[in-house]
Amino acid sequence: MDKIIAKGLTFSGCHGVLPTEKTTPQTFIIDLELWLDLKLAARNDDINFTVNYDQLFHQVERIVKEESFNLIETLAETIAQKIINDYPVEAVEITVYKPQAPVSGNFDHFAVKMIRFR
Repeated sequence: MDKIIAKGLTFSGCHGVLPTEKTTPQTFIIDLELWLDLKLAARNDDINFTVNYDQLFHQVERIVKEESFNLIETLAETIAQKIINDYPVEAVEITVYKPQAPVSGNFDHFAVKMIRFR
């Protein structure tokens, strides 16, 4: 099985359980690994047998920017299901990073990682 990897997709959105997180956008960073057979795309040099990176990027962007969830778990699940429904993938591995989580302390980020299968 082959993979398409999209790393560091960065968007602003309003996700979190605190009232301020619902109104003040924060940065969210998303890594994706899409598992699919790329043989036909490679042999035919044809985008119709693979995933259009631009479409993928903007679908993820719309979800992050236009929807609002309490949990990054729900954000990750929503994105993963959209990809599975819209593209010829067998599985999606997604990591959603929240580097500005409202946590007192020194940290790089909090994140969730999920793998979803067709």
